[in-house]
Amino acid sequence: MNKIIPFSRFSDFDLDLFRAGNHCRLYDNFGSHIMTVNGETGTYFAVFAPAAKSVKVIGDFNHWSADGTSELFVQWNGSGIWEGFIPGVQAGALYKYSILSNHDDKIREKADPYARRTEMPPKSASVVEHSDYKWEDASWMSIRHNPNSLGKPMSVYECHLGSWKKSNEEHRSLHYTELAEELVNYLTEMNFTHVEFLPVMEHPYYPSWGYLCTSYFAPTSRYGSPDDLRFLIDKLHQNNIGVILDWVPAHFPNDEFALADFDGTCLYEHPDRKKGFHPDWNSLIFNYEREEIRAFLLSSAHYWCKEFHVDGLRVDAVASMIYLDYSRDDGGWEPNIHGGNEYLAAIEFLKELNTSIYRDFPDIQMIAEESTAFNGVSRPVDAGGLGFGLKWMMGWMNDTLEYMSKDPIHRKYHHNEISRSLTYAFSENYMLPLSHDEVVHGKGSIAQKMPGDEWQKFANLRLLYCYMYTHPGQKLLFMGNDIGQTSEWNVDHGIEWHLLEFAPHKGVQKMIKDLNFLYKNEPALYEKNYDGDGFEWIEWNDSQNCVLAFIRKGVESEVIVICNFTPNLLENYRIGVPEKGLYKMIFNSDLSEYWGANSDYSEFKASEALPYHERSNSMEITVPPLGAIVYKLQSE
Repeated sequence: MNKIIPFSRFSDFDLDLFRAGNHCRLYDNFGSHIMTVNGETGTYFAVFAPAAKSVKVIGDFNHWSADGTSELFVQWNGSGIWEGFIPGVQAGALYKYSILSNHDDKIREKADPYARRTEMPPKSASVVEHSDYKWEDASWMSIRHNPNSLGKPMSVYECHLGSWKKSNEEHRSLHYTELAEELVNYLTEMNFTHVEFLPVMEHPYYPSWGYLCTSYFAPTSRYGSPDDLRFLIDKLHQNNIGVILDWVPAHFPNDEFALADFDGTCLYEHPDRKKGFHPDWNSLIFNYEREEIRAFLLSSAHYWCKEFHVDGLRVDAVASMIYLDYSRDDGGWEPNIHGGNEYLAAIEFLKELNTSIYRDFPDIQMIAEESTAFNGVSRPVDAGGLGFGLKWMMGWMNDTLEYMSKDPIHRKYHHNEISRSLTYAFSENYMLPLSHDEVVHGKGSIAQKMPGDEWQKFANLRLLYCYMYTHPGQKLLFMGNDIGQTSEWNVDHGIEWHLLEFAPHKGVQKMIKDLNFLYKNEPALYEKNYDGDGFEWIEWNDSQNCVLAFIRKGVESEVIVICNFTPNLLENYRIGVPEKGLYKMIFNSDLSEYWGANSDYSEFKASEALPYHERSNSMEITVPPLGAIVYKLQSE
């Protein structure tokens, strides 16, 4: 191997931004980069290790030997940046950093925090990566501000890539390139507008589902190369499907080869265990008070947006970031300087994150998984909020699943639970999630939560989905929910696609496809998702019949939604209507093709000049058992 050559990719401006915690493209500086220096092609390496006495590059190109020829140089006095150029090292080379700590004189072998590719776990070396991928999604990129905007419908299919479908012959996960055909075709057929991938960033522990990341710039190599992932995203875009990635800046695992104790000190994690250790997940918490670590995280978020053309980031576990006492007993946390429980540094980081992302990528969405009543999660930063575009509506999910799990005979005593979400539905920009978190850890599948015999279970399930799709807010459905899977999600197995041989499951799938179509094509269901003027109650107080009836309003159109949460067929049920005219039923969850009872429904209903529900006109309808129907005015 040739001797290492002093070289730097950092300018004075880069260093200033890095030290200030504002650098958003450190991936252009740190890590490994194929380049030519003085006519020689090789690889430039750079790593941040301020407590190091020396840093050497070891890899398959020097027999993993930490001899003097591989020692990096400190190019910037006091910066902690070690860098250098090694001629002859090519793409695909394996490497780590051998770090001799000035703190304890111990040597630690560490993977590159900025590596763009890694070995296949359980191996843990970084890989020199070079991409010449040619994107073919220019058409999508030029118009994506429209489908990604809050004023358009977002119907999101949440997906764990490794367990969506297994290869029948080899019982392995599908590769990115295989998913680019099978998953893309499925999402297109099912009319979803977006797909959200559980974290694709490299993670050594597969059952963590990706939420214990060790590489914040490298997609997992389990399913192929980084360019293979680009190919999958490219194909999704070419089929007009947006891509959202789960991203985890809240915590990271303590694996010895990765970020923990990186240079013999708490470099990435906060040194105070009250701020730096997460008791729920036995993981470490980033030091949001350190400028260089904030810049690391900012650069990771920007990397996926720029280099992988993603249309949104769903930020995991925001509540655990913004509260000092999150999941901690008395004595396990200390108040901030104002005496409160807010973690001010983490809050400022999130504001900077959202501000910088929307500045550089104004046509995507930032989405918060935040489970508390923290004020202003989706309010702009300049208006005092955290600056997210959307927030998961965990209250709706909890209340609705709790209500739906009750035997219908008891629901009349809990009628306020199913409508409670409408008291705060417009306080944030909400996305309604039925996510992976609801079908793991002994919770059972969504279908399993439904009471009754087989017919009632599936009728309840269809009703739940109809209520979700007609409720204000964007929609998210985890894989398997779309076919009424009856067993809990298991990351080691694929979705139970064989269930589609049976009518109840086929019916659920057909209804989800039709609900997606209805949602995308009926402006009244999405144009005013975040405006109280877009929703109006007709009936919220009929606890005896467990009926909810409401109007969803768009800019120029309206629809009427009626939900019956009992197994009783309600004939001659009168509701007030907003206008005189002929109303057409445009959706019915009780159709035989959905495995419904297919009772005798009239497609059209004319209103009568009979006052009801404080309206001048009304009509009598038949409301299906455990079902929902949607009407739209056709003429006056």
